[in-house]
Amino acid sequence: MQAAIQKNFGRTRLWSLTSFGRQSPPAENSKNVFLTCPVHRPNRNLIVLALLIFSAFITIVSCATVSTSPIYEDTQNDAQYNALFPGVEYIHEKLTSPRIEYHALRIDLSSPEIEIVVRGGADNGTTNTRVSSFVRDNNLIAGINALPFDVSSSREGLPIKNIGIVVSNGELLSAANNHYDALVFYKDGRAAIVRQSSISLTRSLENIQNAVGGFHSILISGEPAPRTLSSEGAAAARHPRSAAGISADNRYLILLVIDGRRSGSIGATEQETALLLRSLGSYDGINFDGGGSSALAMRIPDGSVKVVNMPVHNGIPGWERAVAGCIGIGVNPSMER
Repeated sequence: MQAAIQKNFGRTRLWSLTSFGRQSPPAENSKNVFLTCPVHRPNRNLIVLALLIFSAFITIVSCATVSTSPIYEDTQNDAQYNALFPGVEYIHEKLTSPRIEYHALRIDLSSPEIEIVVRGGADNGTTNTRVSSFVRDNNLIAGINALPFDVSSSREGLPIKNIGIVVSNGELLSAANNHYDALVFYKDGRAAIVRQSSISLTRSLENIQNAVGGFHSILISGEPAPRTLSSEGAAAARHPRSAAGISADNRYLILLVIDGRRSGSIGATEQETALLLRSLGSYDGINFDGGGSSALAMRIPDGSVKVVNMPVHNGIPGWERAVAGCIGIGVNPSMER
């Protein structure tokens, strides 16, 4: 076991790591720092609490745990999440081997406080939008890019075509692409990563509440998918990555963004992304659109939206790309009263 020192928001802790692990630590290990999101009828107590601890929230978003341990294949997980909102937790970490920086959210799908929100872009999926605009315009807590698409631009409002399935609140916005996989949320509360070709629009669409396409499954039953083991091609290339995972008990959704194309974070391969998803508590995982599209946006207590990672569009760090289909976390409307 290789030991490393981590500074975790003012604490120094000695830990051992030989690779990325299979399950997440208990939620009780999280520190409670609540994030409030503007809603039509906001909970005033939550807003006051969030403003009082604004400085603590800024510390969480801006400070990253540093790990000096390399990525191997079989490690016990040691992810330390921090609570942002009931049912939503956040982690930001820098690794030194390989040199990558990532941000991730863990969402409790059983929480009555939250809901999954999927959009195909702006204007009912007909024009592109930045992830930050997606979060702001839909009054969300956080959001991430998902589907590949056919227009690459920093400008918003351009016509786009999602390459893959988008289902929003039971409405089909974009048809399935049989070459790729999808993250699906069923009306009975289950979540799954499935082949888009397996979704029969005439038979099973009525059972789907939300669905968002991506590229391929990269983590299957706790193991990196065979395609990720290739030493050549797209799977082995280092890129910024966006990905999602589901825990073995189907309780948690993990949303992950890995920075790349800059000196402080060189990007990840598909296998490394799968291993990182596993370390964060995923049992199954999917690779979303990455590269210059990778962005994770979160709402901070003053009501504004912050892109917490460093997108690199057209080689320019910090320039956010306008994308297509996104997935986000919102406040359950029934809890707003």
